[in-house]
Amino acid sequence: MSKGPGLFSDIGKKAKDLLTKDYNADQKLSVSTYSGAGVALTSTAVKKGGLSSGDVAAQYKYRNVVFDVKVDTESNISTTFTVNEILPSTKAIGSLKVPDYNSGKLEVQYFHDHATFTSAIALNQSPCIDVTATIGTPSIAFGAEAGYDTTSGNFTKYTAGISVSKPDSCASIILGDKGDTIRASYVHYLDNLKKSAAVGEITRRFSTNENTFTVGGSYAVDHLTVVKAKLNNHGNLGALLQHEVIPKSVLTISSEVDTKALEKTPRFGLAIALKP
Repeated sequence: MSKGPGLFSDIGKKAKDLLTKDYNADQKLSVSTYSGAGVALTSTAVKKGGLSSGDVAAQYKYRNVVFDVKVDTESNISTTFTVNEILPSTKAIGSLKVPDYNSGKLEVQYFHDHATFTSAIALNQSPCIDVTATIGTPSIAFGAEAGYDTTSGNFTKYTAGISVSKPDSCASIILGDKGDTIRASYVHYLDNLKKSAAVGEITRRFSTNENTFTVGGSYAVDHLTVVKAKLNNHGNLGALLQHEVIPKSVLTISSEVDTKALEKTPRFGLAIALKP
C-alpha cells in the first residue's frame, strides 16, 4: 500500500491506544502458536466476575490473502476474509458471524499517495453504508466519515477529524457523534523507539456540558518491561505492567480504581499472552 495519509480510523488512534490498549480488569489467558505453513492458532480464556468465557481463533496467510476464523464458547463463529492488492492499491475485507447471518459486511479500502477511501456495506435486506475519506500526507491529514441507513433514509453518523504528526509527537481533533462531541488529543514521544510517551486527551459533550480530561503515558523500564498509567478528572485511575517473560511471551498485570468512590476497591486484571 502507499505511504499516504492513512485511514480515517488512524486519526487519534495513537492516543486512544495509549489510554485504552492492554488495560484489563479481568483475568485473561491467551496462548498463540505459529507454523511455518502460515497458520496461527490462538486460544483465549477470560474470567469476569463469576463468569468464564473463551474462544479459539485461527489465521491462515497465503500470498496476499488472509483468512481468520474464531469460535467462542457461545457457539458463535466469526470469519474474516482479507485480500490485499485485489486491485492496485486496493484491499477488500469480508466478514460474517454465524448464526447471525445479517452480520455480513463487505469493505473496500483504496490507498493513494495523497488520499484514502473506504466503503463498507452490510450484507442484509436493509443495508447500512459507511464511507470514509482522508486527504493529506503522513504529516497532516483531514478526514470525514458518514453512515447511511438505506431503510430509513437517515444518516446514522457523521464525523470529521484532523491530525498532525511529527517525528516526536502527534496531535488530533475529532468532531463526532453527529457534532455532539469534540475530542482533542496530543501524544509526545520521549525516546526514538517511541516506547515511552506522554498523552493528554480532552472530550467535550455539548448536549450535557460534560468535560472529560485524561492524562497518561507509558515508560519503558528496559527492553523487556513497560509500565503504563492513566487518570481522568472523574477520578478513574488505571495502571499496568507488561514484561516479556520469554521472546514474544508477554505477561500483563493491570488494575483500575475509582479514587472518588466511597469504597475504593481496586479491580485487578491479569493477562498472559504466550506467542512462541
